[in-house]
Amino acid sequence: MDIREYLPIWDKLNEDQQNRIRRAITLHRVKKGTVIHNGNMDCTGLLLIQAGQLRAYLLSEEGREITLYRLFERDLCLLSASCMIRSIQFEVTVAAEKDTEFWLIPTEIYQSVQEESAPAAGYINELMASRFSEVMWLIEQIMWKSLDKRVAAFLLEEAAIEGTAALHITHETIANHLGTHREVITRMLRYFQNEGLVKLARGVVEILDEAGLERLQR
Repeated sequence: MDIREYLPIWDKLNEDQQNRIRRAITLHRVKKGTVIHNGNMDCTGLLLIQAGQLRAYLLSEEGREITLYRLFERDLCLLSASCMIRSIQFEVTVAAEKDTEFWLIPTEIYQSVQEESAPAAGYINELMASRFSEVMWLIEQIMWKSLDKRVAAFLLEEAAIEGTAALHITHETIANHLGTHREVITRMLRYFQNEGLVKLARGVVEILDEAGLERLQR
């Protein structure tokens, strides 16, 4: 696969800019669970995903996590190059949710290109706006939606991502995504099971009533 198929602005860059990126990029393969970027002091670079799935999340001093957003094939991870955005005052961790392949574009290379290229700068601004919208949506969910609605929405989203109703996921993982405690998720899932919405087994949450979860999340 060639990077020009994955970077939307590629054809809007001149030959010199394209060559600078080509010479600098490196292809990486990481296993599920690998932490790729950790905190705003770690300016890893821009991650352009070829295959797999990444998760960007916040980690509290107490060790609790909450997912900001997830990244899939053809997505570009901007916060892993946090030194490009000097106003960022929070530390984001980026980890692989699945075995993942990605190109790493060094921060200084992309910065030099975007200083010359309006499309390159505009692309980063669009990404920033998109990620900001996702984070604002997350804040709205936390503030205005009850946990049962958030758990229902998460299970439906996970089923859509994985393409199956039988989700191989732990209660701890769900808690980390939603920023709560495992015990709280366990109680909620048991309630869902009693209502006939899901079936629980070790390491598996199987959705039995998708329509019921959809009604619940509204």
